[in-house]
Amino acid sequence: MDGMSLLTVTVLAVFVGFEVVSKVSSTLHTPLMSGANAIHGIILVGAIIVAGQAADPWILAVALLAVVLATANLVGGFVVTDRMLHMFRARKDVVRQGAPVQGAPLKESTGKEDAK
Repeated sequence: MDGMSLLTVTVLAVFVGFEVVSKVSSTLHTPLMSGANAIHGIILVGAIIVAGQAADPWILAVALLAVVLATANLVGGFVVTDRMLHMFRARKDVVRQGAPVQGAPLKESTGKEDAK
């Protein structure tokens, strides 16, 4: 492929990716992020392979840029997913009235409380 074809595919992929991601509801964001992280890992491996086989300095520069961007995308995806999963965890300092603290053993009944 010549450079113009590669640039055209890249620009079209950016537009399609933006449109697809912008239409996703927030409920589906976390499951889709985990799948996207796997895809970004594959993209990173592909960028490394292209950079390793590049003979032309221009292709090598673009491939190394792709490696840097894919790495940033992969790491950023894991950070965002981790932060979103932390939103769904119960906080230990906030306990509802009558609800046991998460991780605390339940109070065992001896039967004496029922007799009173």
